[in-house]
Amino acid sequence: MTPGHVLIAGAGVAGLTAAYWLARAGWSVRVLENAPDLRHGGYMMGLSGPGYETARRMGLLPRLEACSFAVEENVYRNPKGGEIARLRYRDFIRDLPYLALLRTDLVRELRDALPASVALDYSTRIEAIIQDENAPETVRATLSTGEEVGADLVIGAEGLRSATRRLVFGPDETFLRPLGYRFAVYDIEAKLEPGLDFVSYVEPGHMAEYYRLTAERIAALHVWRCAESGQVVAGSRWDVLRTVTRSSHPFVTKHLATASALGDSCVLDDLVIAELPSWSSGHVLLLGDAAHSLTLVSGQGAGMAMASAEKLAHTLAEAPIDAALALHEASMRPSIERLQGRAKRSAAMFIPASPIAFHLRNAVIRHAPRRWLGHYLSSSIREEVTLAQ
Repeated sequence: MTPGHVLIAGAGVAGLTAAYWLARAGWSVRVLENAPDLRHGGYMMGLSGPGYETARRMGLLPRLEACSFAVEENVYRNPKGGEIARLRYRDFIRDLPYLALLRTDLVRELRDALPASVALDYSTRIEAIIQDENAPETVRATLSTGEEVGADLVIGAEGLRSATRRLVFGPDETFLRPLGYRFAVYDIEAKLEPGLDFVSYVEPGHMAEYYRLTAERIAALHVWRCAESGQVVAGSRWDVLRTVTRSSHPFVTKHLATASALGDSCVLDDLVIAELPSWSSGHVLLLGDAAHSLTLVSGQGAGMAMASAEKLAHTLAEAPIDAALALHEASMRPSIERLQGRAKRSAAMFIPASPIAFHLRNAVIRHAPRRWLGHYLSSSIREEVTLAQ
């Protein structure tokens, strides 16, 4: 179709990738971000498979490689600090095209790659949406600034807690399926032991991972089993983490105390799968986690958001909006559903709940031949890539 006006809510991985490809295709693109700047925080993520290839076609690989992390091995420790195992990444990454990145760095590079024609407005969100198929521009959006904007297409890419999804499709609880886990991320001024760049402290129902960012700074990721679900207010997040880590190793409790004393909040949310019967309603489309969150268990969330955004631009170049949105979903949904199914199956192995399951998993990691374990982990990553295609 002839390129028109598109309004994108959310300056994250999905929204910025869509802005890049649609602007390149001739669309007039405006991106809204509710935060006053690009959002910081987020766990270390892997980019492989379709998302890696999208980054290649965007010309981003040299810049992403420059800010990627060369993680040599992950040292697993029990709650007393005893070493369970060392997993050397080069034993199972091998020749697979793969980058370990902070989400913050990926988002920054996507923003910097935007064509000059893209408008990016911070501290702005969509507060109301009306669709009229007889109007010159099908969608009318009222912004938090009071401005009313017309668009041929509105994309909701605000992530798991998408406001666009709530406005057009319905409340979160209708579409979000908790997996029974929560996660939290933060970073602090601290050091890992000499020679370590990645260490995990594991216990039944909880895992704390620490990544070296610089010589003086580390990032922390906690994942734990939790029967509750729903957003936790910022002022209560550190208290939740203190409860989760009350029996953890002193390394864990010490760094949590350091981080919480700074007064900043941390990112804390559920591991949740988003399942919608359709990703679009009229000329409003959900993209990335807003449409089909995969969780960090899948290993493909950011990459599939990028691949989906690129595919959207291609289908819009081939067909009118209604047909293009249907083609886009028909193309992407099978891969998304395969990855979501894998995430559901993998969750129990990711964080064993019972002491018996915990010790059994650790025994396998500790005593399995390195060649066998490397083959298993390599096959697991390659399965993610295969399911994503």
